[in-house]
Amino acid sequence: MIDSEITFRKLEVFLVFMEKLNIARTAEQLGLSSVSVHRALHSLEEGLRCPLFIHRGRNLLPLPAAETLQQHAMQVIEQMELGIQAAQRTAGFGDKRIRLGTLYSLTLETIPRLIMGLKIRRPELELELLMGSNEMLLNRLAEQQLDAILISTSDSVIDEHLYESLPLFIDDIYLASPADSKLIVEGPVDLRDFRKEKFISLAEGFATYHGFQEAFQVADFEPDIVTRVNDIFSMLSLVQAGIGYTLIPGRMKGVYAETVRLMPLAEPYQMRQTISLVFARSREHDPNLLALAAESRMYARGHSIKTVD
Repeated sequence: MIDSEITFRKLEVFLVFMEKLNIARTAEQLGLSSVSVHRALHSLEEGLRCPLFIHRGRNLLPLPAAETLQQHAMQVIEQMELGIQAAQRTAGFGDKRIRLGTLYSLTLETIPRLIMGLKIRRPELELELLMGSNEMLLNRLAEQQLDAILISTSDSVIDEHLYESLPLFIDDIYLASPADSKLIVEGPVDLRDFRKEKFISLAEGFATYHGFQEAFQVADFEPDIVTRVNDIFSMLSLVQAGIGYTLIPGRMKGVYAETVRLMPLAEPYQMRQTISLVFARSREHDPNLLALAAESRMYARGHSIKTVD
């Protein structure tokens, strides 16, 4: 086994010294103290268990062993640099493409805003967008098929040791009704007044699904669900067609504004979603994710969400 005293950092110090043949100039180039350079060279000799230099007065001169090590160390450092770059490319670090997962509902306003800001920060960056449920996006992130995701962190358990979570905004949940419904009221609605009505729901795994279930548990009745769909736009289309009612986040207000009415929920049923950017902590220094996080913080400030820089 290679002795633990032999490190890449010490080999880098050694190579610079072999070029400069002067400890002070080596220290200046590397931003180290002369003592640190001398210590690195001495500990490298200890790890190799053979002398590399000889003292001539105040000068440190390389022996033939040092010249031999220099040739191999240059190859080792070069290969390691190539290996690091290849590993980073495989992991998507610093690539010219970013794979972003998002909820369908965020494509109305949030995603376009973030993309525009991101393109200003990094014009060369290509964006690959995948839409899906909270559950699916989290799974894809865990499998490293996505670089970052925009989801409701109110409806998912995020491992803070593995993932960075950056809140963008908080959204209220509303009851969506056909605009011509006779049950439309001004002000908060009591879900119990809709006990006999039909409902449309998102499938399990979507952000609003769990809140939907909890709201009706509070209302103490099982809703008559006529169908479950896999995206929020299909759900709103069915509401517009008069198929039934549903619960949706307020960010969907602009869709079918003339034919779908959104009513606030009474206090016992009120729910809120926190929409956040989530990505792996191991990639927090990736320049693409740094740019996306910076743009997300700007977006959050515009929505009065305090974030930590």
